[in-house]
Amino acid sequence: MNNYNEVKKSFGTQAEKFASYHMSKAEYTDYLIRSIQAKGNEHALEVAAGTCICGRAVAPYVKDITCLDLTEAMLEQGKKLAKQEGIQNISFVSGNAECLPFEDETFDLVITRLSLHHFVEPEKPFREMQRVLKKSGKLVIWDMVATTEELRETNDAIETMRDNSHTRILSREEFEALFEDAFELQLEETTLVPVNLQSWMDLTSTPEDIQKDIIDKMEYDLNGGDKTGFNPYIKEGQICFDHRWLLLIGKKEN
Repeated sequence: MNNYNEVKKSFGTQAEKFASYHMSKAEYTDYLIRSIQAKGNEHALEVAAGTCICGRAVAPYVKDITCLDLTEAMLEQGKKLAKQEGIQNISFVSGNAECLPFEDETFDLVITRLSLHHFVEPEKPFREMQRVLKKSGKLVIWDMVATTEELRETNDAIETMRDNSHTRILSREEFEALFEDAFELQLEETTLVPVNLQSWMDLTSTPEDIQKDIIDKMEYDLNGGDKTGFNPYIKEGQICFDHRWLLLIGKKEN
């Protein structure tokens, strides 16, 4: 089984709004750049790149970067923004992360962000990224990390209500297990990213009846009812929550 159609449908809808959403804020991309510590001579790849938020941010710090995504509408936004920003060492490829169209050991640096929770079998894109990465190259994964075990099902169910392309958020242990056979983990850090509930649902054009259902669940949680796993809170009169992003950087050993 795969999730390709749901991904293309969802991100085709999000394309024009995605680049201006909170996830592209400089504070997050600056943190990523500092963490990667690129030397400037890397051939880099961003997998499931979307509008190439990471690729565009990293481009000034590497020799060149290729951005690959399944959804052409997202890549078109990335191309448009890269042109506006005057980035010349960037290229764009329409392709499937589970079958990357590159030779073994092509890249010095491979990055993916907020992608693995859209794959039915996240091991497949992970092994493909491992394959195209050179020995001693860096693999960078920045993705949401699962809430407590007892609330994972509820949390994922709400994520899927909001976006049908969502599959399952991995736990820290599951991420670590992906890296353990062929990588030396050099960095593993969690960042809390504040999210406005309404903006989060607007990004995916969530239907109004489903929005209401999600809001009801969040309000019930806030009032002491069943927990959602989101730990919602009120900020400036609106419901918000914090996504937990886990950044892992591994050096390929074999």
